[in-house]
Amino acid sequence: MSTRLNVKESAGYAGAASAGGGYPREDVRRMLQVSERQLRAWEKQGFVKPSKIFGFSDLLALKTLRKLRGFDISARQIQLAIASLRRHVKDVEHPLAQLRITAEGRRITVHVSGNRMEPISGQLLLDFDAKEIEKLRSFPVAPEPAEDKPAVSATREQESEDWFQRGLTLEETGAPVGDAVAAYRKAIELNPQAAGALVNLGTIHFRMRRMADAEEFYHRAMEADPEYPLAHFNLGNLYDEQGNPSEARKYYLSAIRLNPRYADAYFNLALLSERANDILRAIGYWQAYLKLDGTSSWASAARKQLDRLKKSVRHK
Repeated sequence: MSTRLNVKESAGYAGAASAGGGYPREDVRRMLQVSERQLRAWEKQGFVKPSKIFGFSDLLALKTLRKLRGFDISARQIQLAIASLRRHVKDVEHPLAQLRITAEGRRITVHVSGNRMEPISGQLLLDFDAKEIEKLRSFPVAPEPAEDKPAVSATREQESEDWFQRGLTLEETGAPVGDAVAAYRKAIELNPQAAGALVNLGTIHFRMRRMADAEEFYHRAMEADPEYPLAHFNLGNLYDEQGNPSEARKYYLSAIRLNPRYADAYFNLALLSERANDILRAIGYWQAYLKLDGTSSWASAARKQLDRLKKSVRHK
């Protein structure tokens, strides 16, 4: 089943160093799907230096920039945030490449040492303590009465699939997002076990930064079809985006358990391992990824990262 979520757009990319060699301008544009006009505008605005060959850190910075602009964060807001981060965060010269920067609504949020920070003021945004959350999770609750899942007739199942396909078409043709949401909801109304529609609703809410809703839809998709790797993988992306690497890793691994040839899960696990400075594990994941996807434009980036990590291990 198809989905609108682009794996490598949602994965966290912060923390990786510049690779040796570089990426030709045309390859960068193709990987990030940006026009030459847009790339030149970002160069003029000072986000990256004008170049025919970009380093890996430039690739990461442009990836973060593209994501922020996709959330309607203005170039001026991003410039202010970058200037402030250089003042507030020690040893950070290139925030777009070195830090994990996300958006919450129209506000930029930066993840630093396990905390969330408002970049312009430098103010930390407090979350509940993880141990307290675990206590709430383990608090006994009365079990809900078990209910048998109602059988869905072949006719309703086919109608549900038709509405699902309609939702895909609406998304692909750039129709108002509300129309696609309505189509997916109709698919679920006809067949509550329509895992593809649940996943795509999760992805729509993910892009709207409604993370709690996205999480709920992904979990519902897994309940509808526990063997659906995409639901596990997208939930891993959500936790990765929220700065929860342990949960992200858990769901990436479960996606691989369900589909051992899930290349993008290996890609994101390699990035998680690099951020945790677990170099040997990162090398293993990059190698696994390249065995499954050795020819795409992203394979070039993976291969250069793998070569850089191998060199760093040899020089220790």
